[in-house]
Amino acid sequence: MSKRGLSWWKLSLIGVGCIIGTGYFLGSSLAIQQAGASVLIAYLTAGIVTWLVYQALAKMTADHMEKGSFRTYAKQAFGSWAGFSNGWVYWTAELLIMGSQLTALAIFARFWFPYAPVWLCAAFFSVIGLFVLYLGVKKIEDLENIFGLMKAAAIVMFVLIGGAAMLGLLHNEGADVQTQTLELFPEGGTGLWIALLYAFYAFGGVEVMGLMASELKDPNEAEKSGRLMLFLLTILYVASFFLVVRLAPLQDIDTEESPFITALKPLEWDWVSHVFNGILIIAGFSTMVASLYAVTTMVTALAEEGDAPSLFAKKGEEHTPLPAFILTTVMVVISVVFALLLPNNIFAYITTAAGLMLLYNWIFILFSYRSMMKPKGLALVKVVVAAAIIAVAIVGTLFDGTSRTGLWVSFVFLILITVATWIKQCRN
Repeated sequence: MSKRGLSWWKLSLIGVGCIIGTGYFLGSSLAIQQAGASVLIAYLTAGIVTWLVYQALAKMTADHMEKGSFRTYAKQAFGSWAGFSNGWVYWTAELLIMGSQLTALAIFARFWFPYAPVWLCAAFFSVIGLFVLYLGVKKIEDLENIFGLMKAAAIVMFVLIGGAAMLGLLHNEGADVQTQTLELFPEGGTGLWIALLYAFYAFGGVEVMGLMASELKDPNEAEKSGRLMLFLLTILYVASFFLVVRLAPLQDIDTEESPFITALKPLEWDWVSHVFNGILIIAGFSTMVASLYAVTTMVTALAEEGDAPSLFAKKGEEHTPLPAFILTTVMVVISVVFALLLPNNIFAYITTAAGLMLLYNWIFILFSYRSMMKPKGLALVKVVVAAAIIAVAIVGTLFDGTSRTGLWVSFVFLILITVATWIKQCRN
C-alpha cells in the first residue's frame, strides 16, 4: 500500500477485519454464561467506551500524525519509559490474543473432528498462519479485506436467520424452536460486572486502526472512519446477542462451541451449522494472522527505536523480517505447548489475560490524550468516564475464579515489563 493513500472507508473495512474475531464468535460465550440477558448491557457499554477510546486516538492522529501511533503518543506525553512499556504491553496483548485465537480455532475445528486434541488442531492452524505471515504484508492486507467482509456477512446472516426463527417464520419438520425467557441477572449484578471484560475483548483491534491511520489521505478523517463502523458493529453485536439469549437456553452455552451455533441447533439445519462453523474458522484465522503480524511488526518497531534487541530491526526485502519471524514462531510454539498442557481452561485463561492487557493499553491511550490534547469540559468528562468504566471491568475479574487467574497472568506480564522498563531507564 502506498504511503498516505488510504481512504477513510477502507480504514473502516480494515477495522472490521481486525475487530470481528473469536472474541465475538466464541469469547462471548463466557460473557453470556456470566451475565445472561444483561450481556446486552455489557456489549452496548463496551461499544460506547471503545468509541471514546478510539475518538481520543483519532484526535491525536489528526493533530500529531505519527507512524507509531499510540506508542509514540505515550512517549511524547510521558517520556521514553512510557513508549517502551506501552510498546511491550501491546506486544504482550497481541501475543495473548494470538494464543486465544489459536485455541478458539482448535475448538471450532473439533466441531468437525471431535476426537482431535486441541493442541494438534492449534498446531495445524499455526503452521498455516505462520506461512501467510512469512509471505509478507501485501498478502495479509488482501486476506483481511476479503475476510472482513465475510465476517460481517456472517453476523448479518445470523441476525436474519435467528430473527426469522424467533418470529416463527421458519418451519422445519422435527425442529423444536422455542424462545427463552430473558434472565437479566442470572448471577446477580456481579455477572454483568464480570462480563464487561469479555465484551471489551470483542472490540479489541480498534487500536490497529490507529496504527493504520498514518496511511490515510486525510488524517482528519480518522475519526469518521471509526464512528460509522463502531456504531453499526455495536448494533449488530447487540442484535445478535439478543437473538442468542432468546433462542438458546443459558445452560447450553459453553466455551466448547460458539453460542451462535448453539442458538441455531434447534432448527436442525445441519448445513447452517456447518457453513457458520466454516465462517467462524475463517474469522478466527483472519484475526490470528492479524495478531501474528502485529506481534512481528511491533517488535521490529521497538528494535528500530532501541527498545528491543537490534537484531529484530533487520528488515526483509519482500517477506517478513526473518529474526522477528523466528521470534514470533517461537511464541506460537509456546502457545501450542500451553494448549497441550492446559486443554480445559486455556481459552478462558488466555482470553481474560489478553483482554486485560488490551485494556491496560487503552488506558495508556486515554492518559496520553489527556496529557497531549488537554481536553476540557465534555471532552474531559468522556476521558474520565471511559477510564473509570475500563477500571471497573478490570476489577470485575476478581469475582470469578477463571477470570481471576487471567488477572494474575496479566499482572505477571506487567511486573516483567515494569522491571525491564526500570532496567532500561537505569542504563540510560
